[in-house]
Formats: sequence, C-alpha cells, structure tokens
Amino acid sequence: MSTPGVTTGGVLDLDENELVACVACGLCLPHCPTYRVTGLETASPRGRIAAMQAVDLHGAAVDATFERYMEECVQCRGCEAACPSSVPFGHLMEGARAALQEQRRTRRPWHRRAAEWLGYRLVLPRHWLLLALSWLLAAAQWVRLVPARLPLPRISLRSLARPLRASNTPERADAYLFPGCVMDAWQRDTHRSALRVMDAAGARPALPGHGADCCGALHVHAGRVDEAQRLARRVIASMPGDAPVVVDSAGCGAVMKDYGRLLGTTEAVTFAARVRDFSEWLAEQTPPPVRASDRVVVVQDPCHLRHVQKAAGAVRTVLAPAYTTVDTDDDGLCCGAGGAYNALQPELAFDSRDRKVAAIRRAAGADVDPLVASANPGCAMHLAAAGLDVRHPADLLAEALDA
Repeated sequence: MSTPGVTTGGVLDLDENELVACVACGLCLPHCPTYRVTGLETASPRGRIAAMQAVDLHGAAVDATFERYMEECVQCRGCEAACPSSVPFGHLMEGARAALQEQRRTRRPWHRRAAEWLGYRLVLPRHWLLLALSWLLAAAQWVRLVPARLPLPRISLRSLARPLRASNTPERADAYLFPGCVMDAWQRDTHRSALRVMDAAGARPALPGHGADCCGALHVHAGRVDEAQRLARRVIASMPGDAPVVVDSAGCGAVMKDYGRLLGTTEAVTFAARVRDFSEWLAEQTPPPVRASDRVVVVQDPCHLRHVQKAAGAVRTVLAPAYTTVDTDDDGLCCGAGGAYNALQPELAFDSRDRKVAAIRRAAGADVDPLVASANPGCAMHLAAAGLDVRHPADLLAEALDA
C-alpha cells in the first residue's frame, strides 16, 4: 500500500517520516491491549515500531520472530489516540503486513495457506458462497454440532430465508445502507433494524447494486492489498451518485472511509467522504420517535469507531432518547475481537476480552446482567460468546420505535 512521502526503500518500504516519528515516550503502552496482557515491550506499539525500524532502516532479518510481533497486533489503533507525536501506527502496520504477505507465501504451513485462500480469495468475495456456507453452519447449530464456546452467533434459518429488501430503489433514495459480507450473512436482522430506523427518521434508504458484498476490511488487515483494492472498486461502483453511504459495521466503515488512501484516486476520495457510520448518520437527521425506558445500556466502543472513525459519541447521542447509557472505565480498551484476530490469536484475544467483560460488568453495577451496545459485528460476537447480551444500536432503537 503506498503512503505519501519518501519510502525507506527497505524490505518493508514504509514511509520514512512515519517510521521515525515515534519518540518512544511510552504513553501508548496503557492503551495497547497486547501489552496490557503480556507486559512485553515487543507486544507494544513502540516495540513493534522499533522492530520495523530494525528491518527497514538497519537491515535486520524478516524472520519468524519479526512476523510474530506483527501478527500479534490486533490493529485496534488505540495507541494513535494517545500518541503525542501523531504516529500513524495503523498505516505502518498495514504496510508491514502487506510486505510480509509477499514474502511468507512459502513459509506458512500448507493448511494455513489453504485456509487463507479459502477465506480471503474464495468465500468473502463471493457472497452466494458465504450464504450457502452460512446455511450449513445454521443447520449444524440446529442439530448441536457446533460447540457453544466458539465465537459465532446463533444464525437464524428464518432470517437467512428472507432476502434483505429496502422500500426504495437507488433512483429514489437519499441514502444507501451497505450490507457487506459476514454482517449480511450472520446479522441480517440488524440491517432490517437499520432500515426501519432510517425510514422512521424520514429517509428513503436503498440497497446498493451488485458488488457491495465485501468491503475488503479483513483483506487490508491481513496485508492482502491487491485483493482489498479490487473489492473497494466494486463497492464504489455499486453505489453511484452522491447519496450518503450508511454502514452499520464499524470495521467496514473505517476501511471504506480510507478508500482514498487505499486506491489513491479522486473517485475513491469522493466516495470515502460519503461514508457514515449508522449512528453518525442518524445523529445528523431528525430523531425518529422512540419510547423512553429505564433500561441501562453499557456502551462498548468498537476500536474502529472510536479510534479510526472518531464517531463513537454518536452512539450515545442516538440512544439517549430511549435508554440510559453508561461508559466503561477502561478508556475504550480493545475487546480483542479484531476481525479474524480472535481465531488467529485466541489466547491474546480471550485475555483481552476478559478485561473488557470485567469493565462492562463494573459499569453495569453489581448483580446486574449487562445490556451492551456494540456497533461492530466482530465485537458483538466476541463478547456474546463470553455470555453477555450484546445488541447493535440499530436493534435497540428499532425495538424502541413508537408504533
């Protein structure tokens, strides 16, 4: 992935100005989930940057140890919010992983390469195949063949059987709702809730045309830049015009807002400026009529909504007319989901989740089963697997709509 400025010309070919911007002050350390879990410098942002500098500026080897340091990062970007030097750590990590992706094709075990090919190249870009596999997963869950401890939602056969529909065509619409891949297959009812709330707010939402079934977020995180760029072009082509693109998955929205940098074209920059998180968009509209209740909701900020999109406050704004919202005391520390991270780094992911669950329970109060709002499907599934009742803000608002 190209970044502005002069690159190092080293193995990773990172932006030299970005790479040397870290002053190793350590203010990022309390905000890094992997450092909090391990206490290791090599699991911290400044430790990882030092490793990148050693490789790109001083000729150190790109070996298995370096690769492990890079892969153990959950890419939450909480360090960026705390950094006084504004180091774009996310850009550096994406660049490092993109370089690693080119070098490690033969070093990884065959089963890992096969799994990545199946997931990134075959399933995610082909929505029909993801839906077919989701049908099989739902059937396996129905007959209890899937262990309950896995971080997977309970997929509804009834929901899968009902195609997602909007009441408006793109020609009549004043906003699009982006369906995505996993979100549409596993949490389609949340899309239905989002459309109901958008209608109640006076909007005329529509669904995109062909090609809006994978934004490329997971590909970017894995360093598969060429594939991410191809998917980004499909997404842009699926939603022509200038209507806002409303996204109810924080991870998808963060990457789509960065399409300008990913593709480097004027068209991509223009499209990225149209992207809004669902709550961010709703906060700009006439509020829909909702019933106030005395229910308390603990807000869990997905990292890509809080640190990348910087739009987490909108969740509280749109929920406030219907619910009492409370915050955790951990300053938005990552829950450990990280897209595919909880499958690739389960020990670190589960340790991070334990800290987040404890913070959520403290926020809810003693002897209370928390009701949690999370605007990202990965976070919701990860936390629900720990026994929490996690709902998307769109689902909570649809439940509170005045009939």
